[in-house]
Amino acid sequence: MVQSRPARTLQLSDLRDKFGLTRTDEAAFFPEWETDLPELSVAEQRRLDEVRSHYLYLLEYPVLESIVKMVVLSPILELAGFYHPPFRVSGEVGVRVTAYDNGEVIQGSIDVLVVQQQLWVTVIEAKNSELSLTKALPQTLAYLLGGAAQQRPVFGAILNGTEFIFIKLMGGAEPRYGLSDTFSLLNRDNNLPGVVRILKRLGQLVAE
Repeated sequence: MVQSRPARTLQLSDLRDKFGLTRTDEAAFFPEWETDLPELSVAEQRRLDEVRSHYLYLLEYPVLESIVKMVVLSPILELAGFYHPPFRVSGEVGVRVTAYDNGEVIQGSIDVLVVQQQLWVTVIEAKNSELSLTKALPQTLAYLLGGAAQQRPVFGAILNGTEFIFIKLMGGAEPRYGLSDTFSLLNRDNNLPGVVRILKRLGQLVAE
């Protein structure tokens, strides 16, 4: 009998045991977040400085998911070029992933924006906006596994309003994933230009 499990209950050990997923820290596995990044214009830099300034002001009050989307997520996706062809952006998406060994189905929905089915942006729910990005990592990886092809990588980004991290996953019989460094709006320097440059680069790759 096939069993169903909510994706939000997953741990990294579950993905290792059920899918054979392993992590690699080899720089050569995930160079896309560091190399060949497009430059930003002066106007784009100024806009991202405004975004950070607005968010830090709003951080003095309870931060709702709708505010995160409006103040942070929407501007960076716009600057990354995801609001025009060939990209298609969707809201909450339901996903089913089947484990290879026993047919267990992992399913659930998460507030994401899916771009070309190869790039997922995950927003941690409002009530959990203060949580570490690692809380959303197993669920996001499960969804990336569901969309992974044998030869082409899939990419993900997780944000909780303050922090951002990027993921690359290669599917196949022995799937592997790698992570970028963590970007934070609380750092002294504005990390948003780096976030947008990476999103632009990943957008170029999935559109090829």
